[in-house]
Amino acid sequence: MAQFSTKSPWDQGYDNRIEVMRTELPQSPGNVTSEGTFSLVLPYLVLVISLGGLVGNGIVLWILSFRIKKSPFSIYILNLAGADFLHLACWTLFAIGFFSQILFISVSVVITFITLIFYNVGLSFLVAISTERCLSVLFPIWYRCLRPRHMSATVCTLIWALYILLFAVMGLTCVHLGHGPCYGFVVTTSVWVLLLIGMMSVSSLTLLLRVQCSFQQRQPPRLYILIVLTVLLFFLCGLPFGILLLMQYLEFNFPYMLNFYELSLLLSTLNSSVNPLIYFFVGSFRQKRLRESFVVVLQRMLGEEAEMDEGQETASIGPMEMTP
Repeated sequence: MAQFSTKSPWDQGYDNRIEVMRTELPQSPGNVTSEGTFSLVLPYLVLVISLGGLVGNGIVLWILSFRIKKSPFSIYILNLAGADFLHLACWTLFAIGFFSQILFISVSVVITFITLIFYNVGLSFLVAISTERCLSVLFPIWYRCLRPRHMSATVCTLIWALYILLFAVMGLTCVHLGHGPCYGFVVTTSVWVLLLIGMMSVSSLTLLLRVQCSFQQRQPPRLYILIVLTVLLFFLCGLPFGILLLMQYLEFNFPYMLNFYELSLLLSTLNSSVNPLIYFFVGSFRQKRLRESFVVVLQRMLGEEAEMDEGQETASIGPMEMTP
């Protein structure tokens, strides 16, 4: 069995990048390879994108917390924005720490673990959003009449509690009990994440088919488009980081793995940063008025959620009432 490594590919390649900075930066720019240039520029890109994402997700948190009435979907979006905000905060500290070798070495492993936790929290909220909306499509009467009133808040609370517990267990097993238990913990957590990705794939495919059917009849609800785009963004930008990090922890290496890991890190920050832009553009879709505030856009989209649920209930109950 391969030995477990607590270092990320970034940690393992840190000494090489420091050597590149020491030997090649004083020379002419033409002597720096494209690989070394990307490694040197990456912390700046991560820092800029993360700071922009912190602003965007912070605005979403403020609007959904104080300006808009709570709904099942808004609660999920609020918690997803919180997970993205904390995820980006970790990457911001990671990028800042890169400029100080002593600080980077002392906090990199801890921040990597915390970042992985928030990465999984965000994934769990995406699964909850897509699964609940899928249930509302497949079982509209149950969703409207029998769904527990505080289901969204309960699910979000359980997700946060679960990952706080996992973080505590991870710290105990990986720091105090050695590599063996930590290796088993990482494998178990990875299997759980794969199950979440499978659930999200099924529910998202169902919503995608629903959107396709809606295009043939009428304009699809913004809510469906939003969920499909958010999940698609995760598969394109967020998933590669988790896969490559898991491969490194299990020591499944391949050529240029460090380069792919660095690129996936950049894509991961994009995944958490772009979500507020998706909310805005999807909420503004099909509107002739320009320069609407973010509050108005989110209110329209969340108001459409209530109208859509009522329409589903009417469409489902109507034919039953006509049956003799």
